[in-house]
Amino acid sequence: MSVVLVDAGGTNIGSVRYALQRLGVDAALTADAAAIRAADKVILPGVGAAAPGMARLRELGLVDLLRSLTQPVLGVCLGMQLLCERSAEGDTECLGLIPAPVLRFVEAPGLRVPHMGWNRLETTRRHPLVDGLGGDDQAYFVHSYAVPVGDYTLATADYGGAFSAVIARGNFHGMQFHPERSAAVGARLLGNFLKL
Repeated sequence: MSVVLVDAGGTNIGSVRYALQRLGVDAALTADAAAIRAADKVILPGVGAAAPGMARLRELGLVDLLRSLTQPVLGVCLGMQLLCERSAEGDTECLGLIPAPVLRFVEAPGLRVPHMGWNRLETTRRHPLVDGLGGDDQAYFVHSYAVPVGDYTLATADYGGAFSAVIARGNFHGMQFHPERSAAVGARLLGNFLKL
């Protein structure tokens, strides 16, 4: 099985790659369209802001390619947000593969933005990506923007209200948290993606 990490300039690429190596997969880091198209699985990692993330994908000529992929694709953190229609972060048009907006958390007493730390995941519907996810399982989040709950939501977390922690539509999937920093739960969910 060939797995590629899209080199979209995210700072978490090394840790995602290492997490995959622990699962027995050596994922190539590439921005080469042919390599991405030929891969069995594609992972779009990312840390940072939506506008620079989309600008990097446009510079690399990967926007239309990513939209056309038919194999399983996983967006991680910012990568998940880029799969959506539009981000309120800089009013950025994203890839439009998941019919959802990306909205900023509303700051309130006791709710600091960004949302940082461990948070419980709650499965909202059955899907192979969330197989084995239990009621007490937690993942590690660092983000200021989130995807609302919708038909595409597989699991939620709560921070001043429920938001999408895991999403899927067709062959496109996303995890808002950092699976590579989420211990056994993150490893299980990455393993689930590799089996899709």
